[in-house]
Amino acid sequence: MFTGIVEEIGKIRKIDKSGDGASIIIEGKTVLQGVKLGDSIATNGVCLTVNKFDTSSFQVDVMAETIRRSNFKNFKAGDLVNLERAVAVGDRLGGHLVSGHIDGVGVISHYEKEDNAVWITINASSELLKYIILKGSIAVDGVSLTVAYVDEKCFKISVIPHTRDETILIDKKIGSIVNLECDMIGKYVEKLMLHTKDKEGKKDITLDFLAEHGFN
Repeated sequence: MFTGIVEEIGKIRKIDKSGDGASIIIEGKTVLQGVKLGDSIATNGVCLTVNKFDTSSFQVDVMAETIRRSNFKNFKAGDLVNLERAVAVGDRLGGHLVSGHIDGVGVISHYEKEDNAVWITINASSELLKYIILKGSIAVDGVSLTVAYVDEKCFKISVIPHTRDETILIDKKIGSIVNLECDMIGKYVEKLMLHTKDKEGKKDITLDFLAEHGFN
């Protein structure tokens, strides 16, 4: 489990492809402090397992399914990535609960500067946008952010100077693909609604039921 508070920016040192999967070596410093074999490190928001490391880098295996669902398919040596170690028990939860299991990807379509912040517009599919709510939380390339706008085609986030300086978000070009993990609460609620039935086999909780009781 992660918080979406990026600890450092790492660099892809080497990618060895094997079939549809890959082995990747990533340079880092902060995330290597106290690292052990089998530890989890979120890379652009994707939970990866350390299988080898030295004083300046760690190695991970990435399966084909992860590559298909993420922006890893576009990785090349020299690319920068957001890195975060798994949260330790007792740590402050500065962002929000992030599993490291992304839901899909979005595409950066616009940047707009406003005072000391930068607005980023990200286009996404309807399958993802249904979980994205105004003022809700979302992880973009592993960065915990608050949704400032959402419609049927896109959502917007506002990036403060600290986030701009400590992550790779602002360095991306228009058209860049970013990994998205929606707030997990909405997905659990949807699952419960789809599978909760009364004794007669009818759904106990429906959208109409929730609307009638003020949940709209």
